[in-house]
Amino acid sequence: MSASRQSGTTDELGPEEPEPGGAELLAALLDGMDAALCAFDADGVVTHWNREAERILGWTAAEAVGRHGFTGWAVRAADAGEVEERLLSAMDAPGRQVHEFALVTKDGGRVLVRMQSSSVRGGDGKSSGVYCAFSEVHAQIDLERSIALSEALFETASWGVVLVDADLRPAVVNEHAARAFGVGRSAVLGRPLADLLGQGVEELESALTHVLAEGTPPAPAELWVTVRAAGGEEDGDERRCWRSGFLRLSSPLAEEPVPLGVGWLFLDVTEAKQTEQLASQLRFRSQQLHRAARATAECEDPTEAATVQLDFALAGFADHALVDLLAGENPVRLVRIAATPAGPPGPCRPVATAGVPVRYPEGHPAPQSVERVGSVRASAGVGASVERVREWAAVRQWPDDSVHALCVVLRSRGRTLGVVTFLRGAGRGQFDRSDATYAESVASRVATSLDLSQALSP
Repeated sequence: MSASRQSGTTDELGPEEPEPGGAELLAALLDGMDAALCAFDADGVVTHWNREAERILGWTAAEAVGRHGFTGWAVRAADAGEVEERLLSAMDAPGRQVHEFALVTKDGGRVLVRMQSSSVRGGDGKSSGVYCAFSEVHAQIDLERSIALSEALFETASWGVVLVDADLRPAVVNEHAARAFGVGRSAVLGRPLADLLGQGVEELESALTHVLAEGTPPAPAELWVTVRAAGGEEDGDERRCWRSGFLRLSSPLAEEPVPLGVGWLFLDVTEAKQTEQLASQLRFRSQQLHRAARATAECEDPTEAATVQLDFALAGFADHALVDLLAGENPVRLVRIAATPAGPPGPCRPVATAGVPVRYPEGHPAPQSVERVGSVRASAGVGASVERVREWAAVRQWPDDSVHALCVVLRSRGRTLGVVTFLRGAGRGQFDRSDATYAESVASRVATSLDLSQALSP
């Protein structure tokens, strides 16, 4: 319990009417402070001493109050004069003064403290004493480091830092994160995450909810998201990979841990992930070409070798493959000789069409590929309805689930033999330039086998 030398108190009600409970309230306030506090009157006598001061130095309030300065008990004799002079000098100095010096604990140890002292002014404006708040230097340094770290994170950090409140809305955002969202720092605050992000926002909100309920996860997570433009529109082609770490923030002042929100730190690793994925994809495709070469070398029938080549190529690449041979050039007529099943994915097998050309409409990608002697890509469009996709595929003589197509010309010995069509369903993305390069490598091998088959035919 803190103690003080009691004297009559006066206020607006009159000099003889002390405020009810005033002394008890003052004692409770002093004892509830996180900082150690002591006060001296104009003669340098200790008048107040709270529990934190007792915790740090070991001296109780009863032992401290009434002593003259720190001499003979709380400082070494060699330091007493300097310490007392520096403390009492605050009576005549404006504002606060900060000092660091060693105090002596009750058990004889020494502790380095940082002390702020300020003059206590009476009603006449004259100094009537000094009050001092102090704490251990290492505790003060830890606090200053925490504050400095917080300011650095929210100002100059090279990764995004977002403080999300319990309602999953950004409360504080640093410059890096604001740039990642494509808006100003103030424009982000208080907005639902769905207003800022498109794809991936459900996974992010789920992670934040989990952290609020269960605590900080043991490892970072990689989230693929799309950022909404200023108008709220989403660019599906600009997917970003954010390596994210989460920290549950709880109030240090609450008796029980009450989550204040989540600290979300993220770093854009899109380029690194895309490079990693591309390298993995290239390794896999190279291995598939190697396996296909070994398997086709054991095929006696060149046409079978062509279909085996396609079976290896489809793995992780496409859902369906169609092989059409050229039956006429003006106009281009193509005859189906092999295909994968129209339903669930399966192996490529020869088909019996009695040499009847496929009824491709004008402008179809397959005849275009033959005419251009190159690759042609087509797509029903991202987000197209099921009915729209089925209609699009039916018109082009493709399986109903086809959404994206890549037609590659078959060339061997300077001649165009036909075209191979690769088809993807809604679960895969559109064919890109790297896909076309791979498909052309497969097509050259298929064309060689089909050319050999024609050469061996009677």
